[in-house]
Amino acid sequence: MRVEYADLSLIGDREENQDRVQVIASEHAVLLLVVDGMGGHADGAQAAQLAVETIRDAFQRVTHPVFDPIGFLHLAIGRAHLNLVTLGARLSLEARPRATCAICLVQDDACHFAHVGDSRIYHLRDGAVRERTRDHSHVELLLQDGVITEAEIAAHPMRNFVECCLGGDAWLPGMTITRRKSLVPGDVLMACTDGLWAGLGDERIAAGLTTKGQPLAGSLRRLGEMAVRASAPYSDNTSAVALRFAGSGSAPDKPRARPRPAASVPAAAAAPAAAPAKTPTAAG
Repeated sequence: MRVEYADLSLIGDREENQDRVQVIASEHAVLLLVVDGMGGHADGAQAAQLAVETIRDAFQRVTHPVFDPIGFLHLAIGRAHLNLVTLGARLSLEARPRATCAICLVQDDACHFAHVGDSRIYHLRDGAVRERTRDHSHVELLLQDGVITEAEIAAHPMRNFVECCLGGDAWLPGMTITRRKSLVPGDVLMACTDGLWAGLGDERIAAGLTTKGQPLAGSLRRLGEMAVRASAPYSDNTSAVALRFAGSGSAPDKPRARPRPAASVPAAAAAPAAAPAKTPTAAG
């Protein structure tokens, strides 16, 4: 495969960056991974780091291309959940570390999505959103029931309440894993935390990442900074990984990426009201 990829993690207006991102690339497969440690719970950053390490190690232990992508993604998420449950076993259920995650496996000119919570994956083609994941959140349920519109999600008072997450309750959380999705040259895939998509509509996300002739890393950084400004001075950690598919061929254009450190972005003066910390209503 010939691909170009980039990652980004901005601290926004928070005191700590509890997001973790990573791209793990081999000759025959690439894994895009974002994990969002949930604010309001103990050790959100530690939970995110542990989840990334667990999923990364699972990917590095299997043969590439992955023989059973759906089974691999299910097991990797299950192991990450178990490790987070173990991490918080001595704490009360309400205080245990939790996280949301989004994973995109790219191989054989195709991809598979997997996510838990409100971290998202976008599939962009020809300057538009071809497909995106649907959040495991209370507002997503309201949207599907026709109670609210897509435009009302970002400002809804219960936007930060997720229905499923890694950690917390020992029961395996609800997760969504897709079947094989074919890719064509020029397609862009992005996995991101809610800090990125919350302040930007689908049209702005698609336009920001599909400009022809622009390096993907620069486009992703501009998009992240735009998201931080849009939600300032209450912007969340804003993180993403993106990949542009260029077709069949040799190994990826970059070596394996390491987790990115937090970075600050100046916030604009105008701001929406502060949102409450993300709180699960169910962990399984």
